[in-house]
Amino acid sequence: MPDLRGRRIGRSAADHEDGHVKPELSEHLFRRESGRLVAALTRIFGVHNLALAEDVVQDAFCRALEVWKVRGIPDNPGAWLMAVAKHRALDIVRRERTARTFAPELTRVLESEWTLAPAVEEAFAGSTIRDEQLRMMFSCCDPRLPEEAQVALVLNILCGFGAGEIASAFLVSRAAMEKRITRGKKTLAASTRLFDLADAEFAPRLSAVRRALYLLFNEGYHGASAQGAVRTELCTEAIRLTLLLIGASQTASPETFALAALMYLNAAKLPARLDTAGDLNPLVEHDRARWDTRLVQQGLELLDRSASGDVISAFHVEAAIAAVHATAQSIDETDWNTIVGLYDRLMTIAPSPIVALNRAIAIGQRDGPDAGIDALRAIGDLERLRSYPFYPAALGELERRRGNLGAASGHFATAAALARNDAERRFLEKRIRDCA
Repeated sequence: MPDLRGRRIGRSAADHEDGHVKPELSEHLFRRESGRLVAALTRIFGVHNLALAEDVVQDAFCRALEVWKVRGIPDNPGAWLMAVAKHRALDIVRRERTARTFAPELTRVLESEWTLAPAVEEAFAGSTIRDEQLRMMFSCCDPRLPEEAQVALVLNILCGFGAGEIASAFLVSRAAMEKRITRGKKTLAASTRLFDLADAEFAPRLSAVRRALYLLFNEGYHGASAQGAVRTELCTEAIRLTLLLIGASQTASPETFALAALMYLNAAKLPARLDTAGDLNPLVEHDRARWDTRLVQQGLELLDRSASGDVISAFHVEAAIAAVHATAQSIDETDWNTIVGLYDRLMTIAPSPIVALNRAIAIGQRDGPDAGIDALRAIGDLERLRSYPFYPAALGELERRRGNLGAASGHFATAAALARNDAERRFLEKRIRDCA
């Protein structure tokens, strides 16, 4: 994907009169269209030619940067990019169909000029692109790949993120991420064709897809990225892809609706996650007037729709917890007893040290700081929280609430040493100063 951050593109010749170009073209457009174009082109070229599909998309973007700078942005930039990619695909098939194999499902129709153009046109139809994006998503979540590689492929292929951006989000080097993505794409290519949603392995693969999207959203909401404690663009992409699942009858299950509800309810709080200086705001200090009430309402509606099945998943319970928070008028009016009960349920469905940590914090809110500290100390497998800054930070908050400022400051200092980005570090250093 071209690096657009340093490029400035204008709408019309008038924008160039002073020698400058207005930054009218957002990177979001390229992210959104990248996955759609790659999906359409992969249907034509075949997954074994994924690199060729990505090259065509890159060419279309570069062409846009050149043409739009002179002629201005068209009324429908997505359609413009689609037309360029479509014409390029036709040229490649006509030129190379005797020397290269394309998608096995389309071999016969691509051989004849009579059927070639209609086949390419169909590949770029909206419903086809949606289906191919779903198939690509399922293919990226191949069980032969580790979870982090699955998420990296989704971000790279379907969301248009470069290796450097993904590496930053997951705290690995660019070289390591490039190797991870390359290995993942080799696994894809070896499959010869994209995953078929009618496959017998559909159910476990759908579970893997939901898990990957859950991890993607969480990385944006409170991840370890050095770029910042909140990466809204990751949350946005996770929601966009989850809506693709909801839009298809095969994947619109109660658990999928619960995952979408969880994302919407948490995304509603994003405007208050950082203060005006870009520093982290803990939930107890959120200005709830900044919460997105439209997203809250949509999240609650999605949660209602998730109740149609007879299985309660971890996504259902997490979404229910998020709903209690989202509907409370203040931290003091929050139904902490219900939240603790939901965390108890979550510990039976999907136990983890992070769930236990959040449960202990809720107990501290319901029963007081002494009970909260006892619950924190009782967490099993604390070794897995050794490098997580918010375990000592939680101890610090509870010690501060019971007046032990010296102990609180020590815990905050431990947490600050573990901070994963500047926003976390500034937040924890402020807590240390507050204890002085």
